[in-house]
Formats: sequence, structure tokens, C-alpha cells
Amino acid sequence: MRLALFASGNGSNVESIIQAIIEGRIDASVACVFSDNPHAYVIERAKKYEIPYFVCSPRQCASRNKWEELILSFLEEQKVDWIILAGFMRIISEPILKRYPRRIINIHPSLLPDFPGKQSIVDVFEAKVKETGVTVHYVDRGIDTGPIIAQEKLSIERNWDLPTLERKIHQIEHQLYPKVIQEVIQKERFNS
Repeated sequence: MRLALFASGNGSNVESIIQAIIEGRIDASVACVFSDNPHAYVIERAKKYEIPYFVCSPRQCASRNKWEELILSFLEEQKVDWIILAGFMRIISEPILKRYPRRIINIHPSLLPDFPGKQSIVDVFEAKVKETGVTVHYVDRGIDTGPIIAQEKLSIERNWDLPTLERKIHQIEHQLYPKVIQEVIQKERFNS
């Protein structure tokens, strides 16, 4: 299986996926990295591993559909089988969803359906809840609404500050996401 890794920022989940592939914990290859942010550190990670990458902001295109058509053209050139969203901060819409039905997965830093959206760790912290976690789900037309594949819970200690909560969430993400990606790939191979 050939994976496209999408990220908008640092790319720490991208790196954990790449490392899991190198270590043989994911039976796949990284075909490419895509970012919508020309200043994202994930681009440096792609360069480090000599992975083809493409950077394109929606602002560079006449329309959202044109933007997604450019992305699809790049994905087709790279012969991508699955799209893995790893800190990608844009909504995936119809052109890409149609081309990769049930072949796009996302990781989200909360126990969905609670705290969807792009600032969920801050929302969790400000809500002062006692438990949160990480969710891996298929991507659909909504915002963090696709069918849930896996979740892992995290009990929040009263003395944690926001950076501590963020660090604990990222630790779970870096362990859970590679494991779930491998399970999804194995299931796909078994069913084909």
C-alpha cells in the first residue's frame, strides 16, 4: 500500500508513521507528503527522508475544486492508495472523497464526538473535563464526524497545564496511529 501523508504543521505524526514503516510496524510505503502550508515543518521531514512532497495553499487556486484537482493529480502521479491525515487542518471535500472512498483516515486529539474541530486540546483543557483521548476515524463530508476506527482514553490530572496535556495527547497519537494504520491495511488486504 502506498500512503499519502497530509499535514499542515510540525508533522510529528508524519514522522512517527515514517518511523513505524522503517521499523516494519506498518506494512506500507510513504508515496508522498502533502501540505497546504508552505511554512510547515513537515516539509523538512519529507526532505529528510527523501519523500516526494507537494505544497499548495487553496489561496493559490481559482477555486476549491481546482485546488483539490491539483492535489488529486499529484496523488495519481504518486500512485497513492490511502490518504492519512496527520495534523491536516483543512476539510477534505467531494473530489478527493469520491476518488478515495473509505480510504482517508484522520487522527483527532479528543474522544469524538466530544470536542471536534481544530482547537480541541485547548477546548478540552478549558472545559476542565477529567478524561479525554485520541480518536482515529474515517473521513467523511463533516468535521470529525466519520466512522470511528479506534479510540484511546487519557485521564487528566488536576495539576496538568496545557503543554502537559498536549504532550500526553501527542504521546498517545504517536503510538496509536501507526498501530491503527497497520490494522486498516491488514483488513484491506484480507478483504481484497
